[in-house]
Amino acid sequence: MAAMFGSGLSNQTGAAVGALAFPVLGPLGVVAVRQYVAALVLVAVGRPRLRAFTWRQWWPVLLLAAVFGTMNLTLYTAIDRVGLGLAVTLEFLGPLAVALAASRRRLDAGCAALAAAGVVVLMRPQPSTDYGGMALGLVAAGCWASYILLNRVVGRRIPGAQGPAAAASVSALTFLPIGMAVALRHPPTAGALLCAVTAGVLSSAVPYLADLLTLRRVPPQTFGLFMSVNPVLAAVVGWVVLGQGLEASAWVGIGAVVAANAVSLAPR
Repeated sequence: MAAMFGSGLSNQTGAAVGALAFPVLGPLGVVAVRQYVAALVLVAVGRPRLRAFTWRQWWPVLLLAAVFGTMNLTLYTAIDRVGLGLAVTLEFLGPLAVALAASRRRLDAGCAALAAAGVVVLMRPQPSTDYGGMALGLVAAGCWASYILLNRVVGRRIPGAQGPAAAASVSALTFLPIGMAVALRHPPTAGALLCAVTAGVLSSAVPYLADLLTLRRVPPQTFGLFMSVNPVLAAVVGWVVLGQGLEASAWVGIGAVVAANAVSLAPR
């Protein structure tokens, strides 16, 4: 339980710390650094034998790399525009959709309706509503759903953590010229670079290692159920670290999405 809570808290704190570097590096620069850190960690753990990969193994790895980079970029851009709590809540619709799509229970149909109602509350039209930022959160949700499905394919075709490590490496190489361009246009300060690296460690390295340890002792269903509290953690961390307070209606919407996710993953 401590490892699962620590993983979620580390992930959301990392995102908040990364947001502190947005004024200097922008979401693109922060994501680039995060991809580098993720690649270093995953390669050290997975040690992929890239030369031994066949095309049947490479194509899902390349798709996973594209989804991985797009997911982080859209999420961090959404965080910059609509705040951490709302962005992470919208992103969590991705794994919820995957869980509901595999179910035929009437209860899960109710969960889908509850989550949809929560999103309507969160996206209610107002003059200040940033629909572009919310759309990016939904794109991140679609990427996370694809990330889950592709990881299953990669896991069946490539042993151990070699597949995710290879995907992280490809993603980092893709972001290398992007990171260089950002650095040339907006020279990073030491503080901004430290925040970006910290975001990579807290949002990539720590959660990955903590989840790897947890899944050896906890059933995947229990793990998924506990991780459904991440939107709440994101909202709290966004308020404490970034000063992003939420209205009561936003908390109601977040609660609806969390409840739908928890009920859909609860033991049958």
